[in-house]
Amino acid sequence: MPVFSWHWICVNIKPLIRTFEGIMDNFAWLALSVLVVCFLGVGFAYFGYPAAIYICSKLFGTKAKLSATHIADLPFVSLLISAFNEQDEIEKRLYNAMALDYPPEKFEVVIASDGSTDRTNELVRRVSALFKGRIRLLDFPNNRGKATVLNEAVPLLNGEIIVLSDANTTMREDAILKLVSWFDQPDIGVVCGRLVMTDVKTGNNVDSLYWKYETFLKKCESRLGALLGSNGAIYAIRKNLFPGVPHGTIIDDFYIPLEAKRRSGCRIVYDTRAVACEETAPSIRAEFHRRSRLGAGGFQSIGMLWPLLSPAHGWVAFAFFSHKVLRWICPFLLLTMVVANLFVLDLLIGQIAMALQVISYTLAITGNWLPKKPKIFRILRLPTMFVMMNSALFVGFFKWLSGGQSGAWKRTARSGEMPALILSEQQVTA
Repeated sequence: MPVFSWHWICVNIKPLIRTFEGIMDNFAWLALSVLVVCFLGVGFAYFGYPAAIYICSKLFGTKAKLSATHIADLPFVSLLISAFNEQDEIEKRLYNAMALDYPPEKFEVVIASDGSTDRTNELVRRVSALFKGRIRLLDFPNNRGKATVLNEAVPLLNGEIIVLSDANTTMREDAILKLVSWFDQPDIGVVCGRLVMTDVKTGNNVDSLYWKYETFLKKCESRLGALLGSNGAIYAIRKNLFPGVPHGTIIDDFYIPLEAKRRSGCRIVYDTRAVACEETAPSIRAEFHRRSRLGAGGFQSIGMLWPLLSPAHGWVAFAFFSHKVLRWICPFLLLTMVVANLFVLDLLIGQIAMALQVISYTLAITGNWLPKKPKIFRILRLPTMFVMMNSALFVGFFKWLSGGQSGAWKRTARSGEMPALILSEQQVTA
């Protein structure tokens, strides 16, 4: 009788097949579990967290209260603007700074030029002469990156309060006063203003739905004492709380406020009344580059600020993980969803999940060709923005991993014009 008889096959091979089928069934359920977990992670990052932080801010948050501040009690303020080859923007930026409503005897404007090779320094000196030396130029001869410039410039400032801003930003006249009015409360260490994105030609507020979404989160986090960083265009910090910036830091305006909070326990406040304006990115490519840089900086900052993820930091830990860390790893959750979905296509839920993913990514691709008007097209473009943002984060991760993204200066392409100097309250809230 042959060794490999039909009976032998039935006795020995069929159990192996059943075992393999069992393993595959278990693997399918494992893949389905991974798919669901990734879906919940992405959903919580973009939808669950906003709902949770809003409810928590209403139940447990407190609205910071301002007390009346007399002119005589105002602190000396230094407006510090780091610049590298900003000849197209710097004059208009300085005129805007000189028009700010703050006692001139208690206010200085300092331009820290990081080895500029164009006419930036010459223009700063020209405008300074017109305003009788009220503008100081710190002319650093070599280009070494913003972190180094800040570390060397801050000790040279006269202000008790430092307001940091950018060369391509304009501020409303009362912006400095609004920021400084909080510092009579000794537990407040950092105040973040509101950045409004404007159309460079009309000066109108063109905040995207995403930007309004981020502003909403900042308001909620501020009520809970969990505001995460600031915007480099407009924020103020006590000079004695400035923590210094490690060399190569990519997003200093995220690191500085949170490191100051980690070290001192100070409060970070978000004031929507303190408004700065900045033009939108001139192209999708410029916006993608900006977001990939922020993505690289985000992954870098996890390694620098990881102690804030400890539950001992309360709402800050919750906000840092949910708003930042979970958001930054969403590209990997999305990719894992696609891969896991391939192993559960024989299940109805797997087929539905794959159909939804195909529809979403198809909408994202076609959204590139949709015009901005009518408004319904702006809603249809949301998948495009979502995919673009996560693609940029994905690229940013590998830039950070490879060291391809440094903290060195790289100017963002701009139109060459500045936003309108003053937006009305109606324009800001539009």
